[in-house]
This record gives sequence, structure tokens and C-alpha cells, in this order.
Amino acid sequence: MSTPQLPLGLRFGPDQRFDSFHESAPGTLSLLRDLACGDATDAVFLSGASGCGKTHLLLGTCSEAAAQGIAVAYMPLRTFGTRQVDAIASQPTVALACIDDVDALIDAREAQIALFDLHNRLRAAGSAIVYAANATPAQLEITLPDLQSRLAQCVQVALLVPDEVARRQILRQRALTRGLELDDAALDWMFRRVNRDLAALTTLLDRLDRASLAAQRRITVPFLRQTLQLD
Repeated sequence: MSTPQLPLGLRFGPDQRFDSFHESAPGTLSLLRDLACGDATDAVFLSGASGCGKTHLLLGTCSEAAAQGIAVAYMPLRTFGTRQVDAIASQPTVALACIDDVDALIDAREAQIALFDLHNRLRAAGSAIVYAANATPAQLEITLPDLQSRLAQCVQVALLVPDEVARRQILRQRALTRGLELDDAALDWMFRRVNRDLAALTTLLDRLDRASLAAQRRITVPFLRQTLQLD
């Protein structure tokens, strides 16, 4: 059996799981679970602004598929840089491919051709594909008409960026998975003074986790003020 193809440093973290995702588009998790379990072989296109959880869902799908013993690949196109064409063209045929940052291929004609060929190869083999980008296929400036057509034929899922209430719930849940408690006062303080982007808040949470463990202290407003040195 093929092993999951994942870039170093992007193994399944505790925050990138289905059960920790705040679902903004009903039916999304059910659709991706079916793909991850091999019960469906659709091609799906996730779109939405930064912070809506696209990468979370792709890695969650990879995690679920790997747990089922399904050969899966995660391809973050933006990280490939000048190697995009080679990385796409050399991708083995797997049962499920999760392809992130399709918008990174704008103005990259050769990479678009490589992705078109990969899409056809995977679909011919009966493989499922999940794409993600910051815009829908119709909105992306894909210059290769054949690729744009293939992407437009995917099942379309539009994701919304969680509002502040949802972000607070998500951050509290992520804290609990680390054995931390964030009360309302601590959350209020954080949301007033730091970047409210969920990825930035999660990075901050990891920093607070380490500091709390080292100091053997709970995360309170005085602890936040001391650790982050913010007034």
C-alpha cells in the first residue's frame, strides 16, 4: 500500500481535524468524509478568503484518509515556488489528492498545463481530488481554458471566514486540546490586542502553551500581559 505523500513539517496537527472544524457550509464535512473513506470519488473545489479553513479541511481530509489506509497526497502549490511544474508532474497517482493554493498558478502557464494533465490522470484512475483556492474557478485568472473548464466541473463549496463568536469558540476548543483554559476575560484581552486571524491566534496559543508550561501558571490577563508585554 502506498504511504501518504505529505511534505515535511505538514503532518497532521491536532488542529487540522474534522472534529475541530467550524462548518460554515452545511454538508461540507459529510462530503469530505465520504472522499476520505473511499465512499465517493468526486472532484471538489473549496473556495474562500484567507482564514476560512481551506487548509484545515485539506489536512483533515488527509488525516481521515490516512487513518483508513487510503493513499493520499497533500500538495501546497504555493510552497513549491519555481519547482511547481516538476512537483505537479511527478506526483504519483494516489486514491485521493488534496491540492492547496490553486491561485498560486496564476501567470504560471506551464504549471497550469501540468495540473491539467495531473487532473486528467487522477480522474482516469478513479481518484478523488480536493482543490482549494481563495476564489472560485470562474473568478480565478486561469489562462488555460481546459484547466479552467475542469475546475469548473468540480463540486463547488464556498467557505466563509468564521465571525468573532465562532473564532472565540474555535480558539477555546484548541486551547482545551492543549490542556489549557481560556476564560472570557483572557479571550477579551487577546481579541482586543492581537491579530484576530485564526492562524495567528493559534500560533499565539502555541506560544502561550509553552510559556504557561514553563511558568506553571494559568493563562490569565496578568499572565498574558507579562508574556506578550502588551498594555
